[in-house]
Amino acid sequence: MERTLINELGGKKGSEVTIKGWVSVRRDQGKMVFFDFRDRTGAVQGVTLPNSPAIEVAKEVRNEYVVAVTGKVNERPEKNRNDKVQNGDIELEILGIEVLAKAEIPFELGTEVNLDTHLDHLPYTLRSQRSRDIFTMQSSILDAYRNSLRAHGFTEFVAPALVGGDAEGGAAAFKVDYFYERSAFLATSPQFYKQIMVGPFERAFTVAKIFRAEKSATTRHLSEATCLDFEMGFINDEREPMAVLEAVVKDTVRAVAEKHADIFERMGTTAPLVPEEFPVFTLAEAQEIVAREYNRTIEDTRDMSPEDERQICEYAKKNMGSDFVFITRFPTAKRAFYTYEDPSEAPMSRGFDLLFRGLEINSGAQRIHDYDTLVQRMKDRGLDPSKFSYYLEAFKVGMPPHGGSSTGLERFTARMLEIPNVKEATSFPRDMGRIDHSLGND
Repeated sequence: MERTLINELGGKKGSEVTIKGWVSVRRDQGKMVFFDFRDRTGAVQGVTLPNSPAIEVAKEVRNEYVVAVTGKVNERPEKNRNDKVQNGDIELEILGIEVLAKAEIPFELGTEVNLDTHLDHLPYTLRSQRSRDIFTMQSSILDAYRNSLRAHGFTEFVAPALVGGDAEGGAAAFKVDYFYERSAFLATSPQFYKQIMVGPFERAFTVAKIFRAEKSATTRHLSEATCLDFEMGFINDEREPMAVLEAVVKDTVRAVAEKHADIFERMGTTAPLVPEEFPVFTLAEAQEIVAREYNRTIEDTRDMSPEDERQICEYAKKNMGSDFVFITRFPTAKRAFYTYEDPSEAPMSRGFDLLFRGLEINSGAQRIHDYDTLVQRMKDRGLDPSKFSYYLEAFKVGMPPHGGSSTGLERFTARMLEIPNVKEATSFPRDMGRIDHSLGND
């Protein structure tokens, strides 16, 4: 019999069907055995009655067995209906069960375990409702982000993961042996490539894997992450990429709020607060507010500390109805070498960060577009321009004023669902102490 997906069962009342999926829950009540089955489309309850030809097999089936189940779709009695769940008005009367694969599970799926145990058993724990919710949300964030950028006239390209040098000019990078005894690096950013792509497309974006070898063991850092990067030409200042970023984030929040109200509810949170305009503070303004409102002394006035970020977001939510906050006017010396500084605004740059529910999820700026100025900035930072000749050719042949930003997908997902550790919003996280067990050298 042809397979019926679980979300199609509501239209099959009174019919005999075959579903295929996993056993989420098994409840043996002696003469009868109840099951909750799931496939990619949802879940349904099934029951094996005492006189069913499947009763003996049903008593052997356990959680996470992969099965093909034949049964009759019956309406539930009125007293047993549950309109709050999928297929709450029907039940599958099981007539036959074929075990496609048995399962030996380390613990019951959905059991509350610590994060290390969860990550140690990812091939299993990714099947939990919580993990499926997180990565369903992440997939929708990706779709919405892409769709919004395309609607704003951006062209997607694929940035390389193997590069000839470190795009940030100093961030710790993973070195790779390359052909002919040359060295390469895993990309720490698609920055150079998206700037180059302004030349052919004016507006370009990429979804890129990036790799950072910093020895950071925090709830917000990863050794491998995914960045949603865009770059746009012919801008007047950083406010133009900020405006595009704000529009794209609003489109993304709107899309996931409409599509995933159930996920927000199960995760115990709500869709983010999005005002008509995101609050914008200079670094100095934000730190002055934090110092005043939270009776603190700011130790580093050149950058936002994690506590600064958390508290300015708390202030903006309470007083401005926003879960998002832009911070601008960072010292040029604290930003990447390609960040633009207008002489009249020195020593402040035209860089910005976007904070979301207490965490920086995005960094961006207007970039230097003049070849001579860019070369001089490199020299001022102790960089050798000859090592950046490939990148610099884009400027030698003419580049318009341009700027863009980079959003961390895992951070965005984590803050969307208020997950405390970014590793849980990463399907297969890599950090200093973790890479797949038994898949490489110990």
